[in-house]
Amino acid sequence: MINKVHHIAVICQDYEASKKFYIDVLGLKVIREVYREKRKSYKLDLALNGEYIIELFSFPDPVVRPSRPEAVGLRHLAFEVDDIGEVVIRLNNLGVIAEPVRIDEFTGKRFTFITDPDLLPIEFYEK
Repeated sequence: MINKVHHIAVICQDYEASKKFYIDVLGLKVIREVYREKRKSYKLDLALNGEYIIELFSFPDPVVRPSRPEAVGLRHLAFEVDDIGEVVIRLNNLGVIAEPVRIDEFTGKRFTFITDPDLLPIEFYEK
């Protein structure tokens, strides 16, 4: 039986840009970073509020996967936040522009999107 999501794996093209984004913009904390010589790949384990959540990988010459418009596969990552307004201000202060805030027609909750350096959509959804 499934208990919870254990982690999400993300492959990036520019490891340093993605590392900076997930740490400095999203505020995730580094658990460990290793270089895997056989694969010529970095693996960065990241935590949110002390809980392991994302594995960030680099590989030589990864294939670009389309994410828009509505390509098959992972659609986006979503993070719960307390206040969308505060998140948008923080993102703007970091030079990251969020889409206009929308309201979920079924829940009445506010949400917005940004993209990571590889254009993976990241959603912030108000609690």
